Amino acid sequence: MSIRRMKKIGSGLLTAGLLLTLAACGNAADSGGESAGKGNGDVTEIDIFQFKVEFKDQFEALAKKYEEENEGIKINIETVGGGSDYGAALKSKFSSGNEPNIFNIGGPEDVTMWLDSLSDLSDTEAAKQALEGTLTGATKDGKVLGLPYNIEGYGVVYNKEIFAKAGIDATQIKTLDDLESAAKILEDKKAELGLEAPFALAAKELWITGLHSSNAFLNAEFDNDVMKAFESKTVEFKYGEQFKKYIDISNQYSVQPTNSLDYSQQMEQLFSNGKVAMTQQGNWVYSTIESINPELANDNIGLLPIPIDGVTEGTIPVGVPMYWGVNPKGTEAEIQASKDFLDYLYTTEEGKQIVLEDFKFVPAYKGFDTNKISDPLSKDVYTYYTEGKTTGWVFMGYPAGWGEQTVGAEIQKYVAEKATWEEVVEAAQKKWAEERK
Repeated sequence: MSIRRMKKIGSGLLTAGLLLTLAACGNAADSGGESAGKGNGDVTEIDIFQFKVEFKDQFEALAKKYEEENEGIKINIETVGGGSDYGAALKSKFSSGNEPNIFNIGGPEDVTMWLDSLSDLSDTEAAKQALEGTLTGATKDGKVLGLPYNIEGYGVVYNKEIFAKAGIDATQIKTLDDLESAAKILEDKKAELGLEAPFALAAKELWITGLHSSNAFLNAEFDNDVMKAFESKTVEFKYGEQFKKYIDISNQYSVQPTNSLDYSQQMEQLFSNGKVAMTQQGNWVYSTIESINPELANDNIGLLPIPIDGVTEGTIPVGVPMYWGVNPKGTEAEIQASKDFLDYLYTTEEGKQIVLEDFKFVPAYKGFDTNKISDPLSKDVYTYYTEGKTTGWVFMGYPAGWGEQTVGAEIQKYVAEKATWEEVVEAAQKKWAEERK
């Protein structure tokens, strides 16, 4: 996920700040509450602008099915993600006057930014069925302003077959020292294992390091509370040395140069083809791996922790990658149709089956048969979640752009040996304080 690109963020996680374009509601001539929607006659159009590229085809298929079963509804979906900046694209969409009916927001920072463009969704059935804690990041003044996509988790995705050949017991990897020991073994045996390197650190992707990696080491500082991060005037980097250690391990044992590795190289060329044994990603990458190497995807992948030694050992970050927001500036018919569509997605038997089996989501709502979670990475996320071995997603509470444009960009300088770690931390602390004045 996002966040502004969760899969590449979104190809989940996470989810994290988790983007739908289907409504030109802002320029609807009858936005004063008439019952007619966009389009001709009695057809109500919903424009969705969303970020999650990895389920684009499945989502579009669901929309067509929904149209067939709901006469008078037309759904237009535009997906912007992967290598693109969804946040920037969303701003451009609104500034052009072509506002979507449904779009994505990433948490409290986005809620504040888009407050005037978000409807209160408290009366939806989906909001009533959301799991405890999943609405927190999109709730303000008692109003639910966003509905969670799903639950996503991330860590170090690893190749079970390669680990077995190298004699590494993945169940014993709980600390950074354990992770480093595994990397050293793989480095020593990479020729016989057919590896280019043990790891693939896609440092070119600012969200991977600046949002997800940083979150793993800042979550404990903010007590796993996204609102605490959002309200904080400063950032300490209390566990900054462990963050440094994790980046050093990932970079030292990676295919080089890491600043040139993007998502496509990381997942499609290297990991999915068995050229590396480990890479930081989340359960959202399953579909990418499966499309390239079904045997690997279904039988030989799992998630390792990204721990703070002595604090969050054996855990992975789990959270909501993004929320669905509904634009209040559309017609009455468009607003209601948007709410109905989201309720269909998460609260009807048909919708829930598609969410589980086609989207491969870990649901953020009650009433799902979680035994039907099918892919191994999502199963791992759900196991970590149910066993209480998770930390939060506080990156949704970072100052806007701070994670990617400051932390991620500074880490690029660090791995290129153009900045010290102390300079990385200092720059990040300074920018956070400036943004929170």
